[in-house]
Amino acid sequence: MVVAVPELVHTVGVTNELGEGVLWNEKRRSVWWTDIESSTLFAYDPVSDMLESWDTPHRVACFGFVEEDDRLIVAFDRGIALYDPATSATDWLVGPDALGDGLRFNDGKIDPVGRFWAGTMIENPDRAHGSGALYSLDLQLGLTEQIGGVRISNGLCWSPDGSVMYHADSLKKEIHAYRFDPVLGTVSGRRVFAATAKGVHPDGSTVDSAGGLWNAQWGGGQVVRYSEDGDKSLVIDLPVSQPTCVAFGGEKLDLLFVTSARAGLSDKRLADEPMAGGLFVYQTNFIGLPVSRLKQ
Repeated sequence: MVVAVPELVHTVGVTNELGEGVLWNEKRRSVWWTDIESSTLFAYDPVSDMLESWDTPHRVACFGFVEEDDRLIVAFDRGIALYDPATSATDWLVGPDALGDGLRFNDGKIDPVGRFWAGTMIENPDRAHGSGALYSLDLQLGLTEQIGGVRISNGLCWSPDGSVMYHADSLKKEIHAYRFDPVLGTVSGRRVFAATAKGVHPDGSTVDSAGGLWNAQWGGGQVVRYSEDGDKSLVIDLPVSQPTCVAFGGEKLDLLFVTSARAGLSDKRLADEPMAGGLFVYQTNFIGLPVSRLKQ
C-alpha cells in the first residue's frame, strides 16, 4: 500500500471549547461529537453539509450508539445514562453523582462485543481525593474498575481482531497496550506502545482496518498514525495546536474526522489559530472500522 498524506478537504467552523468523543453514525450517515464545556452534542452530515446540535442537561464527556435504539449511552461529567437527544429524556444507569469531588468522566468507547467503557480524570486537583480510573459498565451490575491510578484517561480503542486494547494516561505521555479478553471483558499484560514528546499529550485514538493506531496529540498540533509495532508511520500536521480526538467515517470509512479545542488558549494564540475548536475532515487512503454499538 502506498501511503499518501491525508488531505484536508473540509473544516466545520464550530469553535468548540473542548470538542471530543467523535464517532461516525453509519445509520444516520453523520459524524457525532461533543463540546464538553458547552454541554452540546453535534452531528454533521458531510454530504449535505448539514450541522445539527443539541443542548444537554450535563456536560457530555463521551458517548456511544445503542443497538436498535435511538438513544445514546452517555458518560456525563458525573454519571452514566441512556440519553435521548431529541427529548432530553435521561435514564440514569450510574449516578447522577457517582464520582467524588474533583473528578469527572472523560474519554470512553464501546468495545468490540458491545460493552461501554468510560474513564475518569482529575479535573480539580485541590478537591480530588484519589485518582482517576478506567471502568467497564455491566448494565446489570454497574461499574468495574479495570485500570487505576490514572490522571487523565484517554485514547481508548481496540485492535481490529479485538485482542488488544489501547489506553493512554495523557499526563504520563504514554499510550499503553493490553491483552483484551472479550469474554470476560478484562485486560492484562500492560506494555508501553508509544510515547510522546515533551509538552505533547496523547488524546483520543482510533484504529484503522490494517491495525494502525491514529492518535490526536494535544499540544503537538498533529495526528500520528502508529503501526502495530508502535512505530510512527504517518504524521498529519494540523492548523491548530490542540487536536483532541479522531474517527473514521463517510460512506467508505475513508474520511478521518478530527475534533479540536480552544480551551486554555490565550487571545494571541487564538488569533494565530483562527480554526481552533473546529472539526477537520481529511481524505485518506486508509479504511476505518465500523463503530461498535451497545448491546442491551
